[in-house]
Amino acid sequence: MSKEFIYTEIADGIASQIRNGVLKAGDRLPSVRMMCQEHHVSMNTAKRVFLELESQSLIESKPQSGYFVSRLMSVKLPLPEVSRPSLIANNDEPDELISRVYENMGKKGITFFSIGIPSGDLLPQAKLKKEIINATRELKDGGTEYEELQGNLKLRRMIAVRSLQWGGNLNENDLVTTNGGMNALSFCLMALGKPGDTIAIESPCYPGILQLANGLGLNVLELPTHPTTGIEIEALRKVIPQINLCLLIPNFNSPLGSCMPDENKKEIVRLLSEHNIPLIEDDVYGDLYFGSSRPKCCKSFDKDGNVLYCSSISKTLAPGYRVGWIAPGKYKNKIMKLKLLHSTSSISIVNEAVANFLKSGRYEKHLQQMRRALQNNYQNYVQTIADYFPEGTKTSRPQGGLSLWVEFDKKIRTTKLYDLAIKQNISIAPGRMFTLQDQFENCMRLCIGLPWTEETQLCLQQVGNLAKKI
Repeated sequence: MSKEFIYTEIADGIASQIRNGVLKAGDRLPSVRMMCQEHHVSMNTAKRVFLELESQSLIESKPQSGYFVSRLMSVKLPLPEVSRPSLIANNDEPDELISRVYENMGKKGITFFSIGIPSGDLLPQAKLKKEIINATRELKDGGTEYEELQGNLKLRRMIAVRSLQWGGNLNENDLVTTNGGMNALSFCLMALGKPGDTIAIESPCYPGILQLANGLGLNVLELPTHPTTGIEIEALRKVIPQINLCLLIPNFNSPLGSCMPDENKKEIVRLLSEHNIPLIEDDVYGDLYFGSSRPKCCKSFDKDGNVLYCSSISKTLAPGYRVGWIAPGKYKNKIMKLKLLHSTSSISIVNEAVANFLKSGRYEKHLQQMRRALQNNYQNYVQTIADYFPEGTKTSRPQGGLSLWVEFDKKIRTTKLYDLAIKQNISIAPGRMFTLQDQFENCMRLCIGLPWTEETQLCLQQVGNLAKKI
């Protein structure tokens, strides 16, 4: 019997017991070592069993404790539908709606389920302040000089070291620092696209990407996207003759939280490379995985430099620091010219502080705590939605990231829900923000990056009650 068949057979057996109620929410599963002994399999095969069950949200891992049947198994909420956008490029940007939602950003007294960043309560603010002070002391002239064009060398080295976790094998010369993740994406789109070109993206898609593409005069082609596995490869294959660029968030994208299987990433990289279509990969959420290991990236399978890998610390450590980077592959010279033209240098003190934080090992400890908090938040959100939202509500099942996608009955319009909620000082992100087409009016994105408190729970309950009134 092949190893592939053995691990799927074991995983299917455990999954069946969970779904049939033989194993119940909270039950502890055998350890990896015990799994090896019971089924006479290797450690790698046993680990693959647990990874497969985690990917289906059937089990959850607890550090130093083992694997347990997920509490979500007691909640029966269906998945949202696979998106079916028109495969004709569209540029109908929901400017007015986006402005309404974001104009309140930063105001006190509002619960922001709408803004996709982690709360400051989940971030190591005191430690970061110390690193800023230390960086001011350590840098020549207190950090008042320009950095080299490619960016802080120590920071690039630390990013390169961390790339080994997802199979990147980068070195410091492969990387260019930027002023945040959106700045990285902006450089890529400006370097590779021109007005009138067509870019393929997921649907729904992060509003900032839609606005950026629109602002640069690109035609946006939205592709059918599964809430768990990301874009449909066959849909991408069919539009290859129409597109000049592709931009994807393969790991825990916003707003769905989907994560592409490795085989899909590998095939997308091969397909686009074969037709010499650049792939811009946005991996700002990749470190926020709920499972036992970080997912690979499309860049992991890039053999000829056709993938421009973009990331930042904006979703993991310090949104306001504006520290991002690109591994631009064969397009490095184009990116360097744009950086020279538009920014010349990143912020010396901040980049040095972040580099030191990564080097100290504190970043990984922070991520471990943050991932646990986000996973617990996700489970609490889904439980509250099941208890208080209208019957028939559907939710995505992210395996990481900051987003939860909610789909209501077609009768419930989330623009109306937003208007009702903001009067109660609660902000949500209506689904229409995440598309340039006439779709997702009955959907919304919730950020799970808030600390889970009694107040947070009451606000989420209130959203459900308002939806019922509609």
